[in-house]
Amino acid sequence: MTIAHEEAIIDSAAVDAIFAQARTANTFSGEVTEEQAQAIYELTKFGPTAFNSQPLRVTYVRSPEARATLVDALSRGNQAKTASAPLVAILSYDTDWAGKWDSFLPGYNAPKAMYDADPELAAATGNNNAHLQAGYFILAVRSLGFAAGPMTGADFKAIDAAFFPAGDQKSFLVVNIGEPGEEAWGEAKPKYSYDDAVRTV
Repeated sequence: MTIAHEEAIIDSAAVDAIFAQARTANTFSGEVTEEQAQAIYELTKFGPTAFNSQPLRVTYVRSPEARATLVDALSRGNQAKTASAPLVAILSYDTDWAGKWDSFLPGYNAPKAMYDADPELAAATGNNNAHLQAGYFILAVRSLGFAAGPMTGADFKAIDAAFFPAGDQKSFLVVNIGEPGEEAWGEAKPKYSYDDAVRTV
């Protein structure tokens, strides 16, 4: 039992499943149903983003053809586990997220002008907030009892060319999803302590 367990408003088993004992899996088993895949997003969408922008887009890769295309774009060490994972998600951000302002923040569009005037700011905001949502996505996967295997070892330009040729999305993360398989993880790696990583000013 840690201070995190003692202070949490959810039970210890939930704390462990989502945080304390959750690990990045390297092998997977079982299946992820369409209903479970939907539930992952339904939980993800409630996490806060700037102006409620929700720029994250999720592409679930289920067909053998699409899976083979994705695997080819991954670094060698990520290929086998992605080929065999029950479900794989490509996480990307909507490059025209600001153009959809009235759908996510109706009645208050004054801030939109600064994004229209600065495409680099719009891209950075979309990218940053989609990364924020990626964290929610991983926690949502864990809350459903699955293991998540997030990966950045990929040729994302190749992924974009194959899956988002119109340029309407930019990928940044691939996530394997499923029940942990045999030898899914090795020894736990060290984490920084509170004193190492936190200061109060």
